[in-house]
Amino acid sequence: MKKYNQLSLAQRYQIQALLSENKSFTDIAKFLGVHKSTISREMKRNISKGGKSAFVYNPELAWEKTQNRHRQKAKKTVFTLQMKETIVNWMTKRRWSPEIIAVEAKKMNMDMVSYESIYQWIWEMKKSNRRENKPFKNTYKLLKHACRRKKRGRTRDSRGVLPDRVTIDKRPAIVKKRIRPGDYEVDLMLGKNQKSVMLVITDRATIKTKIRKVKSKNSMHIAEKVIDALREEKMPVRTITFDNDKAFAKHKLIGERLKAETYFTRPYSSQEKGTVENRIGVIRMFFPRKTDFTLVTHHQVRVVEREINNRPVRKFNYRTPNQEYELKSKSCT
Repeated sequence: MKKYNQLSLAQRYQIQALLSENKSFTDIAKFLGVHKSTISREMKRNISKGGKSAFVYNPELAWEKTQNRHRQKAKKTVFTLQMKETIVNWMTKRRWSPEIIAVEAKKMNMDMVSYESIYQWIWEMKKSNRRENKPFKNTYKLLKHACRRKKRGRTRDSRGVLPDRVTIDKRPAIVKKRIRPGDYEVDLMLGKNQKSVMLVITDRATIKTKIRKVKSKNSMHIAEKVIDALREEKMPVRTITFDNDKAFAKHKLIGERLKAETYFTRPYSSQEKGTVENRIGVIRMFFPRKTDFTLVTHHQVRVVEREINNRPVRKFNYRTPNQEYELKSKSCT
């Protein structure tokens, strides 16, 4: 099949001259050595249709229109080795998802394929055994839900009832709307053999998150850590939602010190504190399961906290949690 070539500017001048001699499209095509449909298409697409020069063929205007169409035409991006290395680098060091990578690359005016193409490539690499794909074979393990595990439900809470516990159904309705900073969810993230612990505190409205190393699940120790962490915030603490772990038995003390109301989810209903659960999923990308938190330094914890709070989020139009917190804080003052 013969490759189609665009008419040159010189050929367009020839078309103008031949039209002035009242030559037919067929005659012009024979003279230029092209198909007559090429001339017909040229007239339909590039002839002037308005003003004083209406229905007059202008070769320079026709050339300009063609170049503009070519520039505006969507072009397929070649998935280069440099792109692949950038993707793996960002997924490894920053724990960015393919979607965030595609968005941030566009902001930086970098060449990058769509996030759908990145996902397709990742799963293709997992299945591939070709030598050139070997460096990328395990990229799928960097995805947040690469190895999702299902939890078995329970019908009864065997951990005992915490004193003065107020259930989540009595929490103010405004908390569910996520329109103000200051409504927090708190949870514990367990390390290797469930012997080491991290405290995770997330603001529901902005998903700004605090991570703290804790020595144990002692309720007084946990209470002191929660109080110290939330005292740093410039916005008032309004509500705090816990699960039914006995580590949160000093919730009244926390509420009194921070002047906040405390609430508890129903037993084994992690979805009722889904915001902090989601953030723990992101933190696990930096500290995988079976990580011994006793070996993790406070500096490493701060680095991860900074990374996730500066990680663009789709629902905030790719603003970061820190940016969203500042934005909502100003609107609430």
